[in-house]
Amino acid sequence: MKAKIIAAALLAATAFGTVIGAGQAVAEDRQKLVTIVTAAEPQTQLMAMVLTMQAAQQGASAHIMLCGPAADIALKTAPDSATAGQPPRGMSPQGLMQTIREKTGATVEVCAIYLPGKGLEPSALLDGVGVAKPDEMAARILDPATRVLDF
Repeated sequence: MKAKIIAAALLAATAFGTVIGAGQAVAEDRQKLVTIVTAAEPQTQLMAMVLTMQAAQQGASAHIMLCGPAADIALKTAPDSATAGQPPRGMSPQGLMQTIREKTGATVEVCAIYLPGKGLEPSALLDGVGVAKPDEMAARILDPATRVLDF
């Protein structure tokens, strides 16, 4: 009976595209998404977050890199444009970015030159937001399993 249950579980896992090994799903087959946001406009920033959230909810492993004026949404003392609700649902770019990080496990980083260019330290960033390492980001972008969204 136990063998039939295991066989049924393996068949079901295969049907859903999940590979089971030693009782664990292998995550390497997940689609990877890197969202690079540089736009200063809050609606563009918010749309980048909406699409990233949708991709993460559909199973993608999400990584967000913020550069230039878009990186301001990662600041503890962000400008009003980063925290003000946008139509139609009143979400803000910063609020949705934090929700993505908290609910999907997405990584959020600012580009390596953002903080020095603003004369700031990493402590100016929201908790959980880091600073991207160029070599790691380049490898992530070059990974054939990665899709890149650029806003």
